[in-house]
Amino acid sequence: MKKVLVLLLSVMALNVYAFADRPVTFAQLPQKAQQFITKHFSGVEFLSATMDDDYEVYLANGTKVEFTLQGDWKEVRCAGGVPAAIVPAAISKYVKTNYANAAIVKIDKKYSGYEVELNNGLELKFDTKGNLLAIDD
Repeated sequence: MKKVLVLLLSVMALNVYAFADRPVTFAQLPQKAQQFITKHFSGVEFLSATMDDDYEVYLANGTKVEFTLQGDWKEVRCAGGVPAAIVPAAISKYVKTNYANAAIVKIDKKYSGYEVELNNGLELKFDTKGNLLAIDD
């Protein structure tokens, strides 16, 4: 009985380890993720990254980027504003036209479209073509 209990506890411990965030280096990120960071955050120091069911990357300027396991970006959060090149043109145009003094500080790319958070607290939801669907305040 004692051996069975020890075996069971060992298996449980391995399962917890298997599903825990594991630290990864920049070089261990998928190539697409490395290229994305290099292109859009050139000169910003890489601090750390973890991997579980996706990659979470943290940069020295407070930026957090989430990537799929294949290296496609899922979410970008930047206190100073998301780089314009990341934001689809239709969404960028909408925000500039309707919220000229606001900056996009977070963008989520989802299967159904995009969710954008502005530095004024508004959350905007767009379809995949950049058409506004909803505004949450």
